[in-house]
Amino acid sequence: QAQLVESGGGLVQAGGSLRLSCAASGSIFSINGMGWYRQAPGKQRELVANFTSDGSTNYADSVKGRFTISRDNAKKTVYLQMNSLKPEDTAVYYCNSQMYVGTWRTYWGQGTQVTVSS
Repeated sequence: QAQLVESGGGLVQAGGSLRLSCAASGSIFSINGMGWYRQAPGKQRELVANFTSDGSTNYADSVKGRFTISRDNAKKTVYLQMNSLKPEDTAVYYCNSQMYVGTWRTYWGQGTQVTVSS
């Protein structure tokens, strides 16, 4: 059974930094895209940053220049470096990936809380 496990969330003051990690594990034959979404209370889940199938990256306008997505293919891990954090970045951050486990399926991590205090 494949799964995504996130780590690295926490409480930080405005202007601070956090680094999130998401590791894929299980019987995975191929990974097609990995990325990060977030959901703040009372709001819809939104894309933060991701790698597309061709390896390019997408960022939400609200995080461009502050967040950087990276990955280690050998470790099946994707990272999100978040700098210059703002209170409006407070949300539960979810890792997402499409993985081939005999068939293509979309997986979500359990979520990690990021809280930015003003």
